[in-house]
Amino acid sequence: MKKLGWYQWLLLAVFLLAVIVTGLFAVRAVRRAVYWQTHRDEQIRPWMSVRYVARSYRVPPHVLYQAIKLEPVPRDRRPLREIAREQNRPVEALVYELQQAIKDFRANPPPKLPPPTSPPGQTASPLAGATP
Repeated sequence: MKKLGWYQWLLLAVFLLAVIVTGLFAVRAVRRAVYWQTHRDEQIRPWMSVRYVARSYRVPPHVLYQAIKLEPVPRDRRPLREIAREQNRPVEALVYELQQAIKDFRANPPPKLPPPTSPPGQTASPLAGATP
């Protein structure tokens, strides 16, 4: 068997590092998938954020924000307890409004939009007819 030089050891180390990093991302993805499979329709609690509730109940966040009369804020991690305090009302009232919005959304889901079509005479891709 031939001895490995420093370049081969370096390539082996980089390869192993790539395998380890890929494995970590795979484990993380599987853990998230399993977590959200088991946390569907969780009872709404004051520590939850609006986005957490939306994800648990599979409702678009803007529907819940509209129900509690707030503008949707990207990356809003405030718990419901804090939102209720800011609005000077009990958290139970906020939870009740969220539950009603979820119930209404599920009773009347929005219609599914058809896939976009291109106007007559145009190709589907804007680059399809382009010349170099």
